[in-house]
Order: sequence, then C-alpha cells, then structure tokens
Amino acid sequence: MTLTTRTSVLALTIASLAAPAFANGELNLYSSRHYDTDERLYSDFEDMTGITINRIEGNADELIARMQAEGRNSPADILLTVDTSRLERAKDADLLQSVDSDVLEQRIPAYLQDEDNQWFGFSQRARIIFYDKADVANPPQSYVDLADPAYEGMVCHRSSTNVYSQTLLSSIIENHGEEAARDWAAGVVNNFARDPQGGDTDQLRGLVSGECDISISNTYYFARALRKDVEGLSDSTDMIGWVFPAQDAEGAHMNLSGGGVAAHAPNRENAVAFLEYLASDQAQQYFSAGNDEYPAVPGVAISESVAQLGMFKPDDVDLGAVADNVATAQQIFNEVGWE
Repeated sequence: MTLTTRTSVLALTIASLAAPAFANGELNLYSSRHYDTDERLYSDFEDMTGITINRIEGNADELIARMQAEGRNSPADILLTVDTSRLERAKDADLLQSVDSDVLEQRIPAYLQDEDNQWFGFSQRARIIFYDKADVANPPQSYVDLADPAYEGMVCHRSSTNVYSQTLLSSIIENHGEEAARDWAAGVVNNFARDPQGGDTDQLRGLVSGECDISISNTYYFARALRKDVEGLSDSTDMIGWVFPAQDAEGAHMNLSGGGVAAHAPNRENAVAFLEYLASDQAQQYFSAGNDEYPAVPGVAISESVAQLGMFKPDDVDLGAVADNVATAQQIFNEVGWE
C-alpha cells in the first residue's frame, strides 16, 4: 500500500477545536522546527481556540537540556522536534507524558506513534537516493546497493554525527541486522566521492557541481527546490533523477517530525488540543503545502511539489525500535571510519 493511497480512518472537524475554555488560555511550545511556514499553523490554532502560543525555539538538544534543567518547574507544555531519536531521548529522560486521545489514536498510524503514547509523528520525509542522470545509467535501487563497489568514488553523504545518518543506519540495523549494517556502512565509506560534509541541500548541490554522482537526501529538500528558488539547485533539477529505495523489500526510510506533551505541562488540556489540531486535515495540508513534507495522516492531499516525486512504498518499521539502535549505529560509524 502506498503512502498516498491509504484510507483515512477519521475526519476531524475544525469545529471540534473551537474556542475551548481552558485554564489561562495559553500554550508554552518548545520547538526545534525552524520553518517560517509553521507560522500559519500557530496563528490558525490561536484563532480557532483563543489559546495564545508562547514559543521557545532552539535546536533539539538545547531544548531537551533546558527541560531537564527546569525540572518540575518547567513551563513547557509541548516539545515539538524532528526525528524519532530525539523524541525517544526526551521520553527516556522522563520529559514527556502519556496522552489518552481517541483523535490521535485514530488519526496517526501506529508506526508513527510511541507505544506509550508519549509522542506522535505529524509529518514525514522520505530519505531517498538522488543521482546525476547523465553519469549514472544504473542507479542504486536500495540502500544496500549504495555499498556496491560499482559505485566507488561516486557517493556523497552527510557526516555520521548527523541525526539523519544515524537514523538511517539504525533502520538498516532493525531491518537487516547489525552485521549487515556494519558491512553496509564500510562499503559506503569505500564509495565516498568526498569526505562527509554539509546538509542535505549540499548533497544535492554536489550532484550539480559534479563532485559526486549519487547522494542521499530527505525528499523535502528537493521538493522545495521544485517549488521555489534554491540557490545552486533549482536551475539544475532536470539533471537529477531519484529512486525510492527498497520498493521490493522494506520500502523507503521515513524521517518524522513530531511532538509530545511535556511531563509537567501547566496547560495540559491545551497541549492535548494542540496535538489533536496538528492531526487535523487542515494542519496536515499545511505541513505539505508549506514545507514540502508528507502528511502523517493517511488520505490527506499532498502538495504539487511533493506529488512530482511520485508514489512509493514507505518503510513502516517501528520507529521507536529504530531509535533504540542509535547508539549501536554510532559505534558502527566509528568502527568503519565514517567521519
């Protein structure tokens, strides 16, 4: 079943979120999402509910450390961040609490939520293979193929300290086992065209510049270049092809953006209402139209820029189990010399 053809299990109406009489009328949001387009998410929630959102923004590590330092006195109601490993880290540090919500249970697929309902995914990005169409006649069709000696000197990738790299290798551990994952990582290192560096957009620019012929990136970086001008990339998207990996096996690896209610949330009911709002069709469409992401809720329409990439089979591996492999993944990176 493809990501875009799954059937929606519930139609959440915006009216169900209208003007609740919650204490203080406030919500304290700790967010590491840094997208200007999220402003519409926040303003619409405020308009519909009368709840004022107070935002504290920073990178995920800073926000988690801040919540730990604040302890029981933390004003945080919601932690919103990117990647399962960070959400699991917050859970393991006892910074989140379980949420009992029929809306979230029915809207968010089981593999995109924590088994204890402490975090939920609200948007997704597929981590896929991009390649120079002029130089690569037979592009890799799976993550495993990236280690094939046929691609020696052709592959660009981010560093091992990046959370996307760690989560991808963690998913390979979960799907194929630790030994196979170690062999894979060593093979990719042998195929590097340059030392790991930069972000996902830099990997795509490496194809344009000719530094590499094959790279891995989250889909929303490329879709963004299709929708608006991205320097050093948008003018050359026609030369780039892409492959959704492992379509005859586990499927394409998915990164998620998600959130949970803080353990000591002073405005808990407001926080739950905000998470339920993020699962609404309206908010889900914002994630796609505003930031070129895939909705987490099945059946929600995707933006034109995302649709251009095509339909595919996503990997529905338990992301909580994937997050548990991050430490092992980093150890493997260190052993094989993946900087």
